[in-house]
Amino acid sequence: MVATLLFPFLLVFGPGSAQSSDDDGVSEQVRQGEYLLRAGGCVSCHTEKADDAPFLAGGRAIESPFGTFYGPNITPDPETGIGGWSEDDFARALRHGISPGGRHYYPAFPYTSYTRMRSEDIAALWAYLQTVEPVRLEDRAHELVWYARFRPGLRVWKFLHFRPAEFEPRPDATEEWNRGAYLSGALAHCAECHSPRTRTGGLDPERLYSGARMGDGDAAPNITPDRETGIGRWSPRHLMRYLDMGMDPDGDFAGGAMGDVIGEGTSHLTDEDRRALVVYLRELDPIENRVPPAD
Repeated sequence: MVATLLFPFLLVFGPGSAQSSDDDGVSEQVRQGEYLLRAGGCVSCHTEKADDAPFLAGGRAIESPFGTFYGPNITPDPETGIGGWSEDDFARALRHGISPGGRHYYPAFPYTSYTRMRSEDIAALWAYLQTVEPVRLEDRAHELVWYARFRPGLRVWKFLHFRPAEFEPRPDATEEWNRGAYLSGALAHCAECHSPRTRTGGLDPERLYSGARMGDGDAAPNITPDRETGIGRWSPRHLMRYLDMGMDPDGDFAGGAMGDVIGEGTSHLTDEDRRALVVYLRELDPIENRVPPAD
């Protein structure tokens, strides 16, 4: 569950020739899709944490209060990956959390954020995934508590906590702020890890971004601009450096899930996109909520 990257402003916000190709024959749309893959934190969940792990072939463990989920294979293998999907199937999964066969996905897959993705970005991500090397590798079954295995119950969860909606820029905000809001809310899904949840597993709307304890015991810190418990004392330069290198103002480096998010995601962002994220986060309402560090 976690977050990372995107193309410069004109590629996502403005017009462009998405199908044009560079000298190496790779289309601009595919390049944009690769960038979106990083921005969406896909690598962190869909590639096993091992040096020789096949790229995007699944297997990464995602701990939660309901058990352990495993990221699925999203290479274009026709039998064990998404090679048998259509682009419409892919868009439906991202926008509505529903598989090609009609099953509801668990929200460990953050379709609750991806639903806000623009259609052209979904198309670009799909185009890039078609270029990934297919890997034949069966998905590993989730290991969940008994009551979480009842998939029809996800209909109730969605009724309580999920509203499909594409991102709408705020007309009274700057283009940079809107870019940061899109990166955080539609792609990097920062709130999914950095927000407390209700007893039924939905995000607490009154405490978004204020930090939470993750399923593996790791702490997702408060990233609102509260000066005592959040990032209110961090300068924009500190935040930019953290998203790029993982180094905090004290000279310590991010580890655990956030280390993965930075290494596989935000470090691949353009400076403009990292700056947009910083602008957005620094303008959130400050919320006092101290999350003790992991033991």
